[in-house]
Amino acid sequence: MRVLRCGDSGVLVEVPDLAGVIALNAALEDRPIPGVTDVLPAARTVLLRLAPGTDPGRVASELAALPAVPAGAGKAEETVTLPVVYDGEDLGDVARYTGLTPRGVVAAHTSATWTVAFCGFAPGFGYMVCDDPRLHVPRRGEARTRVPAGSVALAGGFTGVYPRSSPGGWQLLGRTDAEIWDLERDPPGLLRPGVRVRFEEA
Repeated sequence: MRVLRCGDSGVLVEVPDLAGVIALNAALEDRPIPGVTDVLPAARTVLLRLAPGTDPGRVASELAALPAVPAGAGKAEETVTLPVVYDGEDLGDVARYTGLTPRGVVAAHTSATWTVAFCGFAPGFGYMVCDDPRLHVPRRGEARTRVPAGSVALAGGFTGVYPRSSPGGWQLLGRTDAEIWDLERDPPGLLRPGVRVRFEEA
């Protein structure tokens, strides 16, 4: 990994791939570094926000000393189960992309264990990954102007749940009634980096 200064109060860690992001996030959960106030994973980087007066050089040294953590590790007790009605408009297209039947897509999606790698796009939108390469599908050729809240979708190697109504270009598999983002909850996001997710057919 490559460690870079990021302004006066941050350290940016570049890693080779998404598995490295998940592994580093898990390592920092297991062994927090003093002075790091926030950990923000992304697709190929992890940003560490530092408390005032924290020495970035010390943080970089402690990062280098972190023990290796398998990419599948993390807080195993943090598992969210989401009931899904698999009636999405793009289920047939996903079946064609994957070579599966629509029922086969549902079976693959529900049998996989997903991990939230990072969040973005909208508050509470978690980018989830699994180890089933059959579920890697392209985005739609044309984005929808409105995707309903609770829509469960695929794009690239990710699955996601739209926390609110918004435009979107992912392939829609179905919908869940789970409250993905709730400002009255602590924390407000149900899907946070490191959380494991299981989908079950409702």
